[in-house]
Amino acid sequence: MTNPSKNVIAVDDSLYAYILEHSVKESPSLRRLQEKTDEHILGGMRITQDQGQFLAFLVHLTKSVHILEIGTYTGYSTLWLASALPPEGKITACETREEFVAIGREYWKEAGVENKIDVKIGPAAETMKNLLSRGRQEFYDFIFIDADKENSLTYYELSFPLCRKGGIICIDNVLWMGKVADKKDRRPTTEALRKLNTRICRDERVHSCIIPIADGLTLVMKKA
Repeated sequence: MTNPSKNVIAVDDSLYAYILEHSVKESPSLRRLQEKTDEHILGGMRITQDQGQFLAFLVHLTKSVHILEIGTYTGYSTLWLASALPPEGKITACETREEFVAIGREYWKEAGVENKIDVKIGPAAETMKNLLSRGRQEFYDFIFIDADKENSLTYYELSFPLCRKGGIICIDNVLWMGKVADKKDRRPTTEALRKLNTRICRDERVHSCIIPIADGLTLVMKKA
């Protein structure tokens, strides 16, 4: 059997700094929101700069116009996504706590994208069900899931009818700091992510892959 790690490069701090320096093009508004978020007690929940740029790249690549974001937090990822949208583009951003979103609003406005962002405060699953009841089937080009991990499979299944054929669903934290591969870890969050990963791997409705960026990002394309 081939050594699974034979061709995988280890990214230490110096190499990661090199990647950020030679890849990430973070606007002043993104930089300030990143720094503001890092001051927050839950600042570790934000996506990384290179991950934000990768998501923005995908939005450009897919020519997305309609985005659904499950889990907005301070809106750092939202700002990356909104900055990649065309003028007519729109993000439906789902978050449970207005005080988190309030941190990002200043920077959305500063960047000139606040008109592209429609925030929905409340449980994401309920918001998604409401969108479906309002006829948003196959409406979204791009869906980003980065909310409570225990409900990741629920969010994925609700995303599927909301995503257009050929559209992209991205799910963050699918490697869970490597814990998904630790058979001794039976905690609910880890088990929920394992269940999600297995479901997507076996889902014949989609093309999918796991990208080892940040804490693991799964890309799913809904088959035409």
